[in-house]
Amino acid sequence: MKSLRVLATLLLALPAISCNRTTSGKRQFFVAFSQANNAEPYRAAQNELMTRLFTQAGDVNLVIADAQQDNSKQIAQVETFIRQHPDLLIVAPNERAALTAVMGEAMEQKIPVICLERDILQPNYTTLVHSDNIVIGRMAGEFIRDYLIGKYKQPKGNVVEIHGLLGVEAAINRHKGATDVLAAYPNIKVIADPVADWIQARAKDRMTEVLRGQSSIDVVYAHNDPMAVGAYLAAKELGREHEMIFVGVDGLGGPAGGIKKVADGILAATFVYPLCVDKTVEIALQMLRNPSFHPAREYTVAPQLVTPQNAAELYKQTTLTQ
Repeated sequence: MKSLRVLATLLLALPAISCNRTTSGKRQFFVAFSQANNAEPYRAAQNELMTRLFTQAGDVNLVIADAQQDNSKQIAQVETFIRQHPDLLIVAPNERAALTAVMGEAMEQKIPVICLERDILQPNYTTLVHSDNIVIGRMAGEFIRDYLIGKYKQPKGNVVEIHGLLGVEAAINRHKGATDVLAAYPNIKVIADPVADWIQARAKDRMTEVLRGQSSIDVVYAHNDPMAVGAYLAAKELGREHEMIFVGVDGLGGPAGGIKKVADGILAATFVYPLCVDKTVEIALQMLRNPSFHPAREYTVAPQLVTPQNAAELYKQTTLTQ
């Protein structure tokens, strides 16, 4: 109930925010951002960076609504934003299908829409800023294949794949990319594929169940770093963490991020899935300030492999930029 009261307070405040578009004679733009789930570290990092960059811009009032991984809540939040007619709407969809129609309503109201990081079933947006999850999945598949060849002198071994939220583009394509690679090697077997909804605690529980049923595991590939860490913690509790390696995705900076987990030897690798916020804010400011600017339909930001060989340097770089 407390979260609902906070949400209601936020939404009631929106009219005042949206109407206050001049400050000391300077135009102030109202940007509304519907975030899928603030509780995920990746999402929290997006929020922090977006807030900082728009604050630095000096002419943007940013409001962030947290959908808390609830489709109906996110739809209601976007509908409320539409009624306030922001200068720009940014949406990080919780799920592809659920947000398609309401984002179409925003487009019908002539509200510019940036789809951030996750796409939807129909192109109901002005522009999409994302990275390529199929590419990340392929990179993960290649890393796993190469590790197993190094371990056994041939491509064989047992893999556990921990999925994110079912139906979400990131989970679908991180799975597809890895499968595209590993399917060529019939002796590399995915022996379990639990779903943990991107959450570390759930991954720990699911991995505990897998460990109790599987005596031989070589690789755990999780669709994000928190789930990979959850799997590691489950294996450590049972004294089996050295039997297998753990591979994640996201590659966030900071002491709790995936890059540090690789540097510390908890993860064997992760893949930097860019926050995509820098590019989003760059495009957003051009859209807001320059009426003649027409963004491209899609912007793709490249991922990066993180291993023990480059983790310390990358961690240092991210620390300096945060």
